[in-house]
Amino acid sequence: QVQLVESGGGLVQPGGSLRLSCTASGFTFEHYLMNWYRQAPGKERELVGSISSDGRNTYYQNSVKDRFTISRDNPKKTLYLQMNSLKLEDTAVYYCHRRVNNVDYWGQGTQVTVSS
Repeated sequence: QVQLVESGGGLVQPGGSLRLSCTASGFTFEHYLMNWYRQAPGKERELVGSISSDGRNTYYQNSVKDRFTISRDNPKKTLYLQMNSLKLEDTAVYYCHRRVNNVDYWGQGTQVTVSS
């Protein structure tokens, strides 16, 4: 059974940092591209970025480029999202995600609130 469990969210001031983690189980983690998504109140869920199975290649949406870094530790089956220089508009529930054979797997999400 595929499980994705996010952690690390919280309340942070503008300009601060947080690191989110996503622990995976139930599948061969190192074989799959992984994604981070987020959903802000009243908005649709959006892709934050992606990382290739070997961690060599990453993609970021423009609004987080140069502030966020996605990484992974395949032996630990863990995905990370390092978020720096956080802005009010980064407030959202953050989800890790994988898609295989047109099936989407999501974690339960972790809340990130950026507020002064």
